[in-house]
This record gives sequence, C-alpha cells and structure tokens, in this order.
Amino acid sequence: MIHVVFGVDVGTSSTKGVVVDTAGRILGEAVRAHAVDRPRPGHVEMDARVWWDEFRSLAGELLDRDDLTVRAVGVSGMGPCALLVDDAGDPVRPAVLYGVDTRAGDQIMRLNRELGPEEIFRRCGSALSSQAVGPKLAWIREREPEAWARARRLLMPASWLAHRLTGAYVLDLHSASQCTPLFDIREQCWIPEWAERIAPGLELPPLRWPGEEAGRVGTPVPGIPAGTPVIVGTIDAWSEAVSVGGHGAGDLMLMYGTTMFLVNTVDRLVTSPSMWSTVGALPGTRCLAGGMATSGAVTDWLGHLVGDVAPAVLFGEAAASPPGANGLVMLPYFAGERTPVMDPEARGVIAGLTLSHTRGDLMRAALEATAYGVRHNVDTMLAAGADIRRIVAVGGGTRGGLWPRIVSDVTGLEQIVPRTTIGAAYGAAFLAAGLIGRPDITAWNPAESVVRPDPATAGVYARRFGQYRALYENTIAVTHALARDQHTGDAAENP
Repeated sequence: MIHVVFGVDVGTSSTKGVVVDTAGRILGEAVRAHAVDRPRPGHVEMDARVWWDEFRSLAGELLDRDDLTVRAVGVSGMGPCALLVDDAGDPVRPAVLYGVDTRAGDQIMRLNRELGPEEIFRRCGSALSSQAVGPKLAWIREREPEAWARARRLLMPASWLAHRLTGAYVLDLHSASQCTPLFDIREQCWIPEWAERIAPGLELPPLRWPGEEAGRVGTPVPGIPAGTPVIVGTIDAWSEAVSVGGHGAGDLMLMYGTTMFLVNTVDRLVTSPSMWSTVGALPGTRCLAGGMATSGAVTDWLGHLVGDVAPAVLFGEAAASPPGANGLVMLPYFAGERTPVMDPEARGVIAGLTLSHTRGDLMRAALEATAYGVRHNVDTMLAAGADIRRIVAVGGGTRGGLWPRIVSDVTGLEQIVPRTTIGAAYGAAFLAAGLIGRPDITAWNPAESVVRPDPATAGVYARRFGQYRALYENTIAVTHALARDQHTGDAAENP
C-alpha cells in the first residue's frame, strides 16, 4: 500500500489536483477547467460550489486506486477572495475575486477618507487597492443588502474546501494579511474596530498558519477516508513559492500563470505603498509581494482572437520574432493593473503597429509586456529595501522555455527552474505532508535548469522598457476616458 498526500488548488481558469507519495513523487495529476463570471465591467466572480464539485471530481479520478492510502489533504486557491456564507455554510452570492475585480473603487476612496491612508498603511502594511478584501465586503454590504443580511462568515477558496471537508471555520494568517484594512500586519491579528465598521456582524475566522491542521475529514469524499487530516491552506502564489522552495529569506518566486505573481520572502517587515506587505506561508516569515492583473490571460486572448491557434504554434512564431518584437510595445493592462501601477482603470495598449507585423510579433510583444511588468515590480521591490538573492520560476508558463528566457533577458536576472513546476497543488501537497512527517522540499523538487540572460539583448530591452514606462504615462488620460466609457452601462444600472 502506497501512502500519499492529495493536493488541490483552485485557480482562476482551472482546479488542479495532484497525488504525491511521501518522497515527493507525483503519482497522478488532473485538471478541471472553468471560467470566471464577468457580469459587468470590473466585476469578476465565481460560484464557489464549482470548487467543491471539482474537488470531488478530481478526488474520484485520482484516488480511485486500491493501492493508495491518503494520509493528508492539502488545499490552496486564488486570492484574496471574498466568499460570504450563511449560517448553514452556503454561499449567499458568488465569491468576489482578487485584484482583477475592480468594483470597489468608491469604497476604497471612502475608507481612505474615513480611516486615513497613512494609518491604513501603518497598521496593514499595504495601501487600499483592488486587491484588498475590506472594500469588497463594504461593496456587498452597500449594494446587496439582502445578501449581506444572510452573510455570517468569510471564506476563501482554500478555507472553503477545508470547511466543506472538515466543518472547521479557520483562515490562514497569510490570507488574512491580504484582507486590508481588517488585519494588523505588525500584531498579526484582526483589527476589531475596523472590522466592525466595515463588516458589522460578520464573524471573522480564527487564524492559523497554512500548514497547520484545520480539522479531519467528516464529509464523505471519494478515496479520502473519514478522519484524514486537512491543512488550513493558503493563497495559490504562496503555495507555489513553497512548491519550489522559494520561501527562504532572499528568495523571489515568479509565478507564470493567468496572472503573474511575485513573492519575495524577507527577514523583516518591508513595506511599499505600491506593493503588498504580507505574512508569509511558513511560521515566522514575511513577504513583499506584487501581482500583475494579466499575463497568460493576454496570450490566451490573443490566441482566441486570431482563430483559436494552438499555444505551441503561437509561441513558436513568437520565438521567430526578434527581441523587441519588430518595433512593438504592449501595455498588458487588459484588466487594469495591480502592482506597482495600482490603477484599475488602466487599459491595454499596443503601440507601433504596421501592416507588416505578424501574429508572431504580437505574441512576442505580449510576452515581452509581461517581462517589462516583472522588471517594473522588481525595481520597485528593490527600491523599497527588498532582498532578492535567488529567483525561482514556477507555473505552466515555464514550459518550453521562451517566456522565462524573455523575462531573464528583460530583467537581466537568472531564474532557477525546478524539476516540478505544476505549482500550487504540489505546494499544498507538500504542506499536507508536514502533518505526517518532516518532508524536505529540496529533496522533493530539486533544481533542474537555470535560465540566464543574454547580454546581446540588453540594449534593445533597455530601450523598450523605457518606451513601455513612457507609453503608460503618456496614454493615461485617453485610457482612463475609455475606461469611463466602458463603465457607462454599469453606471447607468447602478447610479
């Protein structure tokens, strides 16, 4: 009989499951694709019941083997999200997703006026932005009073799965640290007076570290025996950092996915008004983090736009386009932008187009746009006092090597690519393994290759990065006006 752990991660575009033995070997993996709902411009949400259905489906597929014994379950998910449930634990409305959902702009402005942006930043370590949970709770309370009247508890994808499995109501400290302005980053606890002001009557969960036990399985699930321990879990990017050993002081994790995420683990509290200061995934750790609103989402969009061309074909054509994409610069702000721009009204721009440009040039420009965004984030982190000594890449975008190579060329930084890059589900499995033993991530997932920058591209990318920064500054007035036009229908329905 093989003893295994089962890790599941709820992502923006899919839920992934992985079965791992106690030595870190992957014995099975599967994916369930899904889509988010965008009922209005700036609104991005999802029915949480889909996450539970997909968890059960993945368990049924991967654990239906007589030779496996599941010893522990790990969970993680996109975030921070705002999922409100009633007394029975049922969702009162779809979950409001992380920073890609920009609906709460008015609430951000009001909370800044009422609480003071300096005091919010001092106590919470981050400024209010579309990433923050607090303003989204305020939006639901103000705009949907009937749903709010039934709301009793706050969950996120990982804690929702843990709750459905065990009945426990807990949240990890890292996820709580992204619930600005409800959480004190220095004291690592809820701020009761601000919570009552923003979310009156809502019972906030007890806090634990992501790898701690939430409870034991009580709800029957295919292949998972009753009594199996389940971890508290955390947000996917931090689980991804764990999956590649990118959680030591000086480590920077780059997550290549639908969005791009950056997590730098630091040995002290480091703050920046245009980044996120958070609690880390492991006890005693802290992080300075950033996230782009789109990355792989733009390449997916482009693939659909040109006729559902297979990603491998487009990436091949992008590889044939030279550095600098034959004179194209793209702003990847197709869903606004999170760090360090912090501008939900930013929009995508493609500059330099001519009749001679190809779809390969466009794809190259999209990949380079993400790389410029990474450089902008890294520069901002370093200016804030971050310590970046080692960079580890993870996620589906590492496959094939082109995208990480472009990022290294643009940033001038080396990246370590480990053997296993499937990401957060693997990290969740590793944290779950900690409930039954003392696993070592360097043994589970050793480095496989190193991506080094090509000095020959430094000149063109330095020039393009300057053009990228100037393009945003010089198009703000136009893109913001267009964003207002795009919101007109929403404003008419919700004056």
